[in-house]
Amino acid sequence: MMDYLTVKEAGEKWGIGSRMVTLYCARGRIEGALKKGNLWLIPKDAPKPQDTRRNPSKR
Repeated sequence: MMDYLTVKEAGEKWGIGSRMVTLYCARGRIEGALKKGNLWLIPKDAPKPQDTRRNPSKR
């Protein structure tokens, strides 16, 4: 059986807000994330998706 994290736990682990984790889940950016009712379940070993909001080459 696979172990899962909640959105809040994943956000604390990755150092980002729970809203950002929810958006990643909804956009399919976290492989293996499951939605059960109102709750997203994220695999414990899932890597943090890259933040594509910023373009580092413009700095």
